[in-house]
Amino acid sequence: MNKGTIQDISIFSEALQEDMQLLIYLPPNYSPLYKYSVLIASDGKDYFQLGRISRVADELYAEVAIENLIIVGVPYKDVKDRRSKYHPEGSQHIAYTRFLAQELVPYIDENYPTYQVGMGRSLIGDSLAATVSLMTALAYPNTFGKVIMHSPLVNDEVLKKVENHEDVHAFSLYHVIGTEEKAVKTGDGKLTDFITPNRQLHNLIKNKGILTFYDELEGNHTWKLWQPDMKRSLLHNFSL
Repeated sequence: MNKGTIQDISIFSEALQEDMQLLIYLPPNYSPLYKYSVLIASDGKDYFQLGRISRVADELYAEVAIENLIIVGVPYKDVKDRRSKYHPEGSQHIAYTRFLAQELVPYIDENYPTYQVGMGRSLIGDSLAATVSLMTALAYPNTFGKVIMHSPLVNDEVLKKVENHEDVHAFSLYHVIGTEEKAVKTGDGKLTDFITPNRQLHNLIKNKGILTFYDELEGNHTWKLWQPDMKRSLLHNFSL
């Protein structure tokens, strides 16, 4: 089986005033002569290492099952950095969403042969990374056409943003949550019920008429739940 390549580079973010590491997966037989869709993963290193997303993509390419796709992982530096950028109330949250939409997207479009339209760009994340992926799409609905969420943290701020969102046809959602996510230990050390607010979010999304795929998987708030779903989430969003 042919394997894609992963480039490890960094770019300076004006919005965040720091260097941001990028892990960029280019599929087997990558060529600048073709056009590619783009999938941007917050929790980027986790998606490559724990989610094994590049290996899953390699397998799907071998089966000629998915479209041309570049996957861009954006790793976090540590737990504090992750919370400050990904949490809706984090001090760098708005700056991080601006980085994704206004700096990372133009950088990728400039350096790789992409479709350069909203439907050609997707966001993926787990837990807080899923939350920031949704919040970024809500803030920049014309920039991103798809969001893949593995067990997002959902609070009142998230529900309010979705409730107030008017452009319901701007993007589609892929949304999974674990049935045992009733007392998840979050970064602030508290035990948080994830499943109840995720069900609320799903009902809100459905009632607003946003195109969504929703599933409750057996399991808890870990990569043991999300990794086996990687294949389906890529097939659902990028199948030929």
